[in-house]
Amino acid sequence: MRRRSEISAGLVAFRRRNGIEVLLAHPGGPFWTKKDDGAWTIPKGEAEPGADLLATAQREFTEETGLVAAGDFTPLTPVKLKSGKLVHAFAFEADFDLTNFTSNSFDIEWPPKSGRRRSFPEIDRVAYFALSAAMIKIIAYQLPLLRELSERIGYSRGTSG
Repeated sequence: MRRRSEISAGLVAFRRRNGIEVLLAHPGGPFWTKKDDGAWTIPKGEAEPGADLLATAQREFTEETGLVAAGDFTPLTPVKLKSGKLVHAFAFEADFDLTNFTSNSFDIEWPPKSGRRRSFPEIDRVAYFALSAAMIKIIAYQLPLLRELSERIGYSRGTSG
């Protein structure tokens, strides 16, 4: 089955607190319930052909977190999934209050082959992580985004890594 879109766009929000902290989102739904390290993601979504990627990233960020992204956005080098899908990301500095977090939802048949449909949040939680912790939490293919962010803002993780 061919994907509807081969491009996604997302945002990497960060803040400065005793170093750099990155906002990551944990995917919702039964598949991700017990997954933690290597499961978190930047808020992102599919871009329609010819769509403005920054506008798509901002829209998806709001749909998935209930937060509104504004400020100066820095494009990062796109990353590629094994499927070939390309993810474009933009970094920006923001210190969000996460108490009002909310996410859109999706419906799937659950349990499988039960004939019942259940609704799950697309993102079940968001959190800021110190950059070193974020590099452990984030899904592997998005790790280059955090490395580039670190280089661009001149942050050193120290001697281990």
